[in-house]
Amino acid sequence: MAEAHQAVAFQFTITPEGIDLQLSHQALRQVYLSGLRSWKKRVTRLKNNVITGVYPASPSSWLFVVIAILATMYTRSDPSMGLIAKIQEHLPVSDSLSIQCRTVVSAVLFSTLLWFSLIFTMRLCLKQLLSYHGWMFEQHGKVSNTTKIWAAMVRIFSGRQPLLYSYQGSLPNLPVPTVKDTVNRYLESARPLMSDSEYERITTLAEEFESSLGNRLQWYLKLKAMWASNYVSDWWEEYIYLRGRGPIMVNSNYYGMDFLYVTPTPIQAARAGNTLHACLLYRRKLNREEIKPGRVPGLNIPLCAAQCERIFNTTRIPGEETDSLTHWQDSEYVAVFHRGRYYRLWLYHAGRMLSPREIEHQVQRILDDPSAPAPGEAKLAALTAGDRIPWAQARKEFFSSGVNKRSLDCIEKAAFFVALDDDEQGMMGDDPAGNLDRYAKSLLHGKCYDRWFDKSFTVVVYKNGKNGLNAEHSWADAPIMAHVWEYVMTTDCFQLGYNEEGHCKGDVASSLPQPSRLTWDIPVQCQERVDQSLAVAQALADDIDFHVFPIQEFGKGAIKKCKISPDAFIQIALQLAYYRNRGTFSLTYEASMTRLFREGRTETVRSCTGESCAFVKALDSGESKDVCRRLFRTASEKHQHLYRMAMTGGGIDRHLFCLYIVSKYLGEESPFLKEVLSETWRLSTSQTPLQQVELFDFVNHPDYTTCGGGFGPVADDGYGVSYIIIGENMINFHISSKHSCPQTDSHKFGAYIKKALVDLLELMSPEKPDLSKAEQNHSKNPQSKKHL
Repeated sequence: MAEAHQAVAFQFTITPEGIDLQLSHQALRQVYLSGLRSWKKRVTRLKNNVITGVYPASPSSWLFVVIAILATMYTRSDPSMGLIAKIQEHLPVSDSLSIQCRTVVSAVLFSTLLWFSLIFTMRLCLKQLLSYHGWMFEQHGKVSNTTKIWAAMVRIFSGRQPLLYSYQGSLPNLPVPTVKDTVNRYLESARPLMSDSEYERITTLAEEFESSLGNRLQWYLKLKAMWASNYVSDWWEEYIYLRGRGPIMVNSNYYGMDFLYVTPTPIQAARAGNTLHACLLYRRKLNREEIKPGRVPGLNIPLCAAQCERIFNTTRIPGEETDSLTHWQDSEYVAVFHRGRYYRLWLYHAGRMLSPREIEHQVQRILDDPSAPAPGEAKLAALTAGDRIPWAQARKEFFSSGVNKRSLDCIEKAAFFVALDDDEQGMMGDDPAGNLDRYAKSLLHGKCYDRWFDKSFTVVVYKNGKNGLNAEHSWADAPIMAHVWEYVMTTDCFQLGYNEEGHCKGDVASSLPQPSRLTWDIPVQCQERVDQSLAVAQALADDIDFHVFPIQEFGKGAIKKCKISPDAFIQIALQLAYYRNRGTFSLTYEASMTRLFREGRTETVRSCTGESCAFVKALDSGESKDVCRRLFRTASEKHQHLYRMAMTGGGIDRHLFCLYIVSKYLGEESPFLKEVLSETWRLSTSQTPLQQVELFDFVNHPDYTTCGGGFGPVADDGYGVSYIIIGENMINFHISSKHSCPQTDSHKFGAYIKKALVDLLELMSPEKPDLSKAEQNHSKNPQSKKHL
């Protein structure tokens, strides 16, 4: 109980002689230093709010405007055209000031108003400039004069040295497409997936919707777009994520992997020390807004950073009807899980951040703790893995007061969650491919009770030093968490490093308090609820079939030589692989970002198009190479166009989704919307972008390659496919499906994807890829057995 005594700043007892007051100077010093750190953060936040609030101007520019106005007045000119005199007449303290003072005060007030007017004008101009998206639709290498002038104007109005949130006030709002345009785009996307009779029926429904209910719903949606920053994002967060009543494990949460070929240290506590310290460094940069605003690659076009606000100190709270997200301004500790026990690990001491070596020391204390879990404690996190309603009911019944509430608050208010696993994971041993698959499954769901799936993210550190993360999806999309993880991995290896023995560098302060165990009083009834949630989660986890594989024979470099977009190339390869696997085409979801707009999140690219289907059929039926090449280029151009439309607010699915929500609020039924939103996405895909390329060195350190991450299948009879393009010569794929569906097989589909990529590259390039490496891990026959 030493840590409990240290937490008491003073004690007093009443005696016959009076009050005996005992002060703990060490505890008071800790309180003082902790408060000092909090006040420093408040000052930094206030300073950043001022800088961001006046951007693209700077606070110092106010002084420049004031001096300019006063200097002009000194030359007996009136730049205000009489406004300074008007201000001088209405000053409330004019009688107590001399004429000269009144003139100066009036000039300063006028200068301030002029300064704010200039800021407003610059922001308005920048917002109008950023509303132009013609640059995105121009051919590569052929830039129009209009776009050149536009780009120069953007640079002029963008200001210098922006903070993370500097552009938020200048980003345009997401536009609402017309109902006619959206309906026409939908019908075009649905045509290759329907028979003539099915297409005729859906066309009739679409025409009825467009001519009647659609216009009424659109009016309400436009009204919302005028009022809200983004007409999609709040409804998307609530109805797609927070109102889901099924398990978020597998169905919503996603994962990120460690380096593919390298484990920097085999010491679990040391890897945790550097990883957690790197997370804190990122959070400090985030709080200071020192992270550079995201931009479109190769251009000076800013992306919305609103999702970054809830990376840390955030948790999802279960509810019976809908969940909610709660974010705290700060947290100085993490919650740690190890062998069924929960700990509070303070990451700050004496007003400073713990060093990696000190965090390693504290983590090792947890690993060495021989104490057993309390009754019901070991599998408690299974509540977050099962259905949401039982978890909400259990939370209300068993965790609303007393010691259980205090311990649950500790987990939910933590900066993030840490799981110290006893297993060893990674691409290792006699079966590296199979172990890589098991590594992915471990990160996605673990044992179903060793991750707190409600936290914004969980850092997982394995016994052999491998690490990874599991992230909750409602608060942000994968690129936000990927940005954090890129920084953490590279900072861990290239900046912090390890000594020769594999331990973190630095010394350990002797006064560090022990990590504190969280205490629980879990009644038998609650333990039964935990077991029920665990059974639901375990059945879901056991059903997941995962396959992760890298392609090292070719990558972006070889694809770009064919003058084809790498993303379009891979998406068409997925269509070819799916057709060969299932003998048919399927509605395909590809996630595209809409962060060119304020509070933008994602939009759907319907990758299965009439053009891609025509190419796949031509290639599989043995048409000539010239015909196939022409059809392939047409399909890739169509895909690029759809992706650009999605990024610039011209997508299909978010608009229809919002129209459907409005119809439900109005109590109206739309057969068209109901049918569209009930369609099954049997092929759900997403590219994880490598955002901070400058942090990696694939030439000098080719083994330090990130493996990306993945997610579970969206449909019971479909596939989830995530891929990341690494450098010029590598693509990593993560494929998920369900064992319970006899028509899906992740390993078989992976073989089809590999074969499709090779076939497309051979078709479009005279240089054939070297398959010698691939044949070591993948059979040429797509019917090859699974790696088990």
